[in-house]
Amino acid sequence: MSHWPLTPEDITRPAYRSLAQAIAAAISAGNLRTGDRLPTHRQLAWELDVSVQTVSRAYEELIRADLVVGEVGRGTFVNSLPPDSLETPWHSTAAALPRFDLSIMTPVALPEMEQAWAESLSRMSGHLGPEIIHELRPEQIAERYADMATGWLARCGLVVGKRRVLITNGVTPAMFVALSSALIPGDIIATEGLTTHTLIQSARLLNLQLQGIACDERGMIPEALVAAAEESAGQMKAVFLMPAGAGPNPRVMDKARRDALAKAALETGLTVLESDPLGPLPARRSPPICGLVPRQGFYFTGLTKCLSPGLRLGFLVMPEGLFEHVTSRHLSTSWMATPLIAEIARDWIERGTADRILAAHRVELAARNRLAQSILGPRCEGGLHNLHRWLHLPPEMEEDTFMRRAMEQNVAVAAGAGFAVSDHRPAVRLCLGAGGRRDLERALRTLAKVVPEF
Repeated sequence: MSHWPLTPEDITRPAYRSLAQAIAAAISAGNLRTGDRLPTHRQLAWELDVSVQTVSRAYEELIRADLVVGEVGRGTFVNSLPPDSLETPWHSTAAALPRFDLSIMTPVALPEMEQAWAESLSRMSGHLGPEIIHELRPEQIAERYADMATGWLARCGLVVGKRRVLITNGVTPAMFVALSSALIPGDIIATEGLTTHTLIQSARLLNLQLQGIACDERGMIPEALVAAAEESAGQMKAVFLMPAGAGPNPRVMDKARRDALAKAALETGLTVLESDPLGPLPARRSPPICGLVPRQGFYFTGLTKCLSPGLRLGFLVMPEGLFEHVTSRHLSTSWMATPLIAEIARDWIERGTADRILAAHRVELAARNRLAQSILGPRCEGGLHNLHRWLHLPPEMEEDTFMRRAMEQNVAVAAGAGFAVSDHRPAVRLCLGAGGRRDLERALRTLAKVVPEF
């Protein structure tokens, strides 16, 4: 049974499972297409002579299977991409690797990085003490590397005490701990219409709802955030922001807009969840929003995107007085940060290696961003030190079509739908860090030929 719409005769027992299977079959057969809106719970219940609870349970099954997505205030829609693509917006290595992979966000593989790893490991190999290779007590790791963590956060514009910082194995674990510490299942998180795919996946796991808020060219609109919070009748509990150029749309939010959003959060009582994976990589940056809302803000940054992919270390800043509450969540998911990685990070920072890598990274990213802008023009948004750019497609072109044509030319990109919480203009994300600059130029010129308008 794969037809659509359904009739009461199509439903067997148990009704919710039969309904979910029927809708899944209609999607598989193409009778329900990408972006199609399913009937409301009440409407479909009336049409099929079942209870509203039955429809709700069927939709929940479909959401868990990633076949449909529910959007607060808009309805339930057939997913824009197959489930495996939604889980990983970048190119899957299960398939043949493309020659040029611009789908996954990674730093440029600088010679300085390889040299830094080799020197640090060589230096440490002869005197790794038990505190590095045998330590299993998280509190010892926290104390040993607290000064390094607070010093790095100061570079990011946030001066905090040691009891407000948790060291993690990267930004994503820090974000997951923040979500599980600040929210409970069913809570709504306000976010831009395009956000990081890791938030979308984490929200699913924690049964949290995401609601897209109206944006302009400067970012989320504060008045729209306040209005959405008031309309949620208390169910909206947090706002997730990426103001420093790491979000799918790589805009960097100006200080005035950051101040206005902080004011909106204070007015509504929303917890601020601020993700800053690039850290001090952008040469010019405004202070984090969480510095304006210290009693209700969680800020997370790390070293992977700005220094080296293998340096998986993150820092989570929390409100005062929540250290035990937050660390207990971390214990249940990661236990503690990896001591050897933390030791290498401290070595890089103390010896000035991190500063040299940051400087070299900025120079190379500036060259790559200028290259992308010159080849793809104004449709390709991004700043001078971004790791990626956001390429707007012509309105009549679907993302799947562009991706297929690009892959035929051995170039992989990430579909905008993998980052979408609400409606968005067709676009793809182009990551600039992979490969050499000549390879990047070839890939970008290939993409320019996919759409003649470029």
